[in-house]
Amino acid sequence: MPTDPRRLRGHAPLLDAWLAFQEKPIRPFTIPGHKQRLDLVGDVVAGDVPLYAGLDSMKLTRGVLADAERRAAAAWGVDHARFSVGGSTHGNQTVALAVASPGDTVVVGRTAHRSMVLALVLAGLKPRWVSPPVDSTTGLPLGIAVTDLDRACRQSPTPTAIFLTDPSYVGTLGEVEAWAGVAHAHGIPLVVDAAWAAHFGFHPDVPGHALARGADAVVTSAHKLLPAYSQGAIVLARGERVDLDRLDAAFEATHTTSPAGSILASIDASRALLQRDGAELLGATLDAVRSLRRRLQAVPGLVVLDGPAVDPLKVTLVLGGTGADGNAVEADLMASGMPVELADRDTLVALVSLADTADTADTAETLGALGDSLIESIARHRGPARLAVTAAAYAVTPEQAVAPRDAFFAEREALPLGATEGRVSAELVAPYPPGIPVLAPGERVTRSVLDALASARASGIRIAYAADPTLSTLLCLRDG
Repeated sequence: MPTDPRRLRGHAPLLDAWLAFQEKPIRPFTIPGHKQRLDLVGDVVAGDVPLYAGLDSMKLTRGVLADAERRAAAAWGVDHARFSVGGSTHGNQTVALAVASPGDTVVVGRTAHRSMVLALVLAGLKPRWVSPPVDSTTGLPLGIAVTDLDRACRQSPTPTAIFLTDPSYVGTLGEVEAWAGVAHAHGIPLVVDAAWAAHFGFHPDVPGHALARGADAVVTSAHKLLPAYSQGAIVLARGERVDLDRLDAAFEATHTTSPAGSILASIDASRALLQRDGAELLGATLDAVRSLRRRLQAVPGLVVLDGPAVDPLKVTLVLGGTGADGNAVEADLMASGMPVELADRDTLVALVSLADTADTADTAETLGALGDSLIESIARHRGPARLAVTAAAYAVTPEQAVAPRDAFFAEREALPLGATEGRVSAELVAPYPPGIPVLAPGERVTRSVLDALASARASGIRIAYAADPTLSTLLCLRDG
């Protein structure tokens, strides 16, 4: 397996340019202001190379970014690709601006990340929410039902696009082919937030990527499951139902004009690695995850999500049957230097990527060590079994009273949380992780919303994005 990035030379033009920059002396009179010196603020800026006057000339005469994006489009078998240094957040903003117009209604899955909700604000779109069914045993969301999606598309006014998330944050999968069939039957594009699925389609034992299964545009994070720098993301699209010129305009409107070349190069390198060695790397990782799952499935009372409707690299555990508190287990894992992606009272999510393998010289970094720590910690905190409780993000049926953009700009007032029932929220409130809103701008504050927020706080989850982080007060639209 490759261990030296130079082995990817000739396969990744942005990586080639980054390596060339490192190999020659340069005295830049351009940004960034650290001028490649490490004696001022330290190694925190090591490897930071700009795109302009770094990987390429200030006038972009070498075309290395365009070359890399063309290669990514070919790798995913689509018409167009753009590399973002703003994460999937920027990608979601891009597609919202690209596929609909202000005032349009769009169908949106309620497992959407907050970035999609705020993209609706930016684009002036009106959501018609479709909530996923929730598994009664685990309390976790399943894929959006095809019949519910079709029903939403048949309502008036006619929607202009569908925005869904797949896989979900906890790794559950939906029927992308059927979703695409519904969208196309109604003459509209299907856009998939596949932030957690950059590895899909590159090994026979993982699902095909959403574009190969009928989606018209996909946003994916290169830094989540691939070894790219944080904030690296890719926007991919076909031109049949998506205006690619408008997609470009939307991308540029919301992207920085000073993109970090190092992030861009890492996206390109990750794409090249995935094409060249992805099957081998993913195969080894999948074997290790299967072994971990088998060990954890033997723990009495522990539910380990598995099967064809689950991302094979997402290790999601439901702890209710063990009686252990996920927050206590998380604390043990952190003390062992193994933080996990999500932990609340009932659920733990460990993210595995192609950087994880079955064998390594440092056993503290192996999935075997993760399994050891999980088994020991669950045994230590074991207690009476309890039923799983549906997480706050999946427990609420939203009531949209005002368009999100209108609510965002409306006059507002801070009210004691207990006095907000029946009022319309002016802000977004979400347990984090996963960042799925319990309350979005323009939605009515219902008793179920207040109960869900109280339950989330009691289970140890941080409530994020509210103006008042204690949630003692909530910003609501001013009456009258």
